[in-house]
Amino acid sequence: MSETAHRSGFACFVGRPNAGKSTLTNALVGTKVAITSDKPQTTRHAIRGIVHREDAQLILVDTPGLHRPRTLLGERLNDLVRSTWSEVDVVGFCVPADEKIGPGDRFIAGELAKIVGRTPVLGVVTKTDLVEPEQVARQLLQLQDVLDFADLVPVSAVDGYQVGLLSDLLVSRLPEGPELYPDGDLTDEPEQTLVAELIREAALEGVRDELPHSIAVTIEEMHQREGRDDLVDIYAHLHVERPSQKGIVLGHRGGRLKEVGATARGHIERLLGSKVYLDLHVKVAKDWQRDPRQLRKLGF
Repeated sequence: MSETAHRSGFACFVGRPNAGKSTLTNALVGTKVAITSDKPQTTRHAIRGIVHREDAQLILVDTPGLHRPRTLLGERLNDLVRSTWSEVDVVGFCVPADEKIGPGDRFIAGELAKIVGRTPVLGVVTKTDLVEPEQVARQLLQLQDVLDFADLVPVSAVDGYQVGLLSDLLVSRLPEGPELYPDGDLTDEPEQTLVAELIREAALEGVRDELPHSIAVTIEEMHQREGRDDLVDIYAHLHVERPSQKGIVLGHRGGRLKEVGATARGHIERLLGSKVYLDLHVKVAKDWQRDPRQLRKLGF
């Protein structure tokens, strides 16, 4: 086999909520395929980002943060994480440099220990731009005691520190093989899923802490406007669990929903490369996170 054999395969980042997994995915892919937020449990779908290199194709699966579940939705998100672990070639366990390693991290490490023999796990210290080098070194030492890692690497998705090295380390653990996706593809998610995620990200910005878990977005219609090849019409519903939450999302005289629409529209236009007309409505789906029928309806 030649020294430059092409490699292709799947990797995923795991860690407790808000450990920087989605931001790292976007940095490696080079564009926004996973939504990011400072609210925990932002990610709900296993969105794949595709890294194209001369020597490899690395497909990144972005999973929700693993956590101790309190609702049926939480249990389903955890199941999604575990099923993803069993299907990838390498796992990156993310721990932020600016927070102590705690019970949540040890809970995940305990789960990961079950696959260490079959799947290599890299320890990744994220957000190194937020702390001094001494703190990064301390975090690496502490992380070393948590699990038997194949490699340890500190990175910053914000300033690009060692993102290339992380890419190399992940690629080195992939099997040899041809490209799995066409050159130029950045994700295999349907456009409607990405659009719904971008709307939900915009809705999460600046709302109260309890709201992120209660927002779901469905795309009711999405199509090219008749007679216009430069305009896409999108009709979407934001679903919340209680009337009081509807008021929070709408804001005073609907002002907050208008802001959400303007922010989301900008991101969607960049994604689609087209002008967008976005029509948003807020609906109450009572206690949807605990109702199996409603979870199915909302795509979980």
